Amino acid sequence: MGFRCGIVGLPNVGKSTLFNALTQTAAAQAANYPFCTIEPNVGEVAVPDPRLFRLAGIAGSREVIPTRLTFVDIAGLVRGASKGEGLGNQFLANIREVDAIAHVLRCFEDGDVTHVEGGVDPVRDAEIVETELMLADMESLERRQVALEKKLRGGDKEARATLPLIERALGLLRDGKPARLAEVSDEEKPVWKALNLLTTKPVLYVCNVEEAAAATGNEQSERMRAKAEAEGAGLVVISAQIEAELSQLDADERADYLEELGLQEAGLDRLIHEGYRLLDLVTFFTVGPKEARAWTVRHGASAPKAAGVIHTDFEKGFIRAETIAFDDYVANGGEAGARDAGKLRLEGKDYIVHDGDVMHFRFAT
Repeated sequence: MGFRCGIVGLPNVGKSTLFNALTQTAAAQAANYPFCTIEPNVGEVAVPDPRLFRLAGIAGSREVIPTRLTFVDIAGLVRGASKGEGLGNQFLANIREVDAIAHVLRCFEDGDVTHVEGGVDPVRDAEIVETELMLADMESLERRQVALEKKLRGGDKEARATLPLIERALGLLRDGKPARLAEVSDEEKPVWKALNLLTTKPVLYVCNVEEAAAATGNEQSERMRAKAEAEGAGLVVISAQIEAELSQLDADERADYLEELGLQEAGLDRLIHEGYRLLDLVTFFTVGPKEARAWTVRHGASAPKAAGVIHTDFEKGFIRAETIAFDDYVANGGEAGARDAGKLRLEGKDYIVHDGDVMHFRFAT
């Protein structure tokens, strides 16, 4: 199961520098964090999780395989993208294929780097991109609305279910608000998701600041923090320049450099974790002498769905899941100790996977 996070932004904000740092970091850590380039602008990076190595140490696992996120460096956007300006059509097509948006915003002054809008203002830049996405959604919905109204007159059931949602989304968009603010019932969610609107995708604002502000942020990133909080969006402060430098260092050098800068962890690690949280994902583990592996499911996934992430046959023939909470696995020295202590549970088809569960699936062939 792949989860894709698109990196977007205006030209010259540090978007590609950040993506390159992500991929270089992954390549440098290939022993523990597998990386592959799917296309020139697509890379998979490991989600740092010290729990995985803790479990591997207890079980004596020969191989450690983390869960991963896919980051997509999406073509730069300019005003008028919704009408095809610049690489607008390519931008909009690519962004429809991702699950979430990491929006890189320039929050630093540099006379040597021209800003396409003539000056640094991350709030304005964020609104430019959001406006283009809203305009594209409006155009898409208005086209569908006309076609579905004709079908509705013929008694079409799909039109009856879809039109109210289109009207709800258009009401927000015409009021200058993204469609993700719409209230949608559980019954309506499948139809709502099928609309595939750009402005329903969760957003993480990535504030690219100067090196001196990497640990504390600056006035511009604080302006964006207020905007993010008002919208319920995520935000991370990062220095793309520092991340580019870190990506060239080995583990010991990285630790020393981070300490010198007053940073507890690399900004890219925070970006990956925030992207993971933004997508509402949880991690479960499979652990044994051969390998310790982290797997990803959406929050609220059932045990059979988790089994299906490993192999579709596991979901089809699911019988039960032998489950140990991470803390119980560690406290009791592994599976055998947890079993003896009564901490191994047999969970059925209705069990909802918790973050950190160590699971072993039983299934019928």
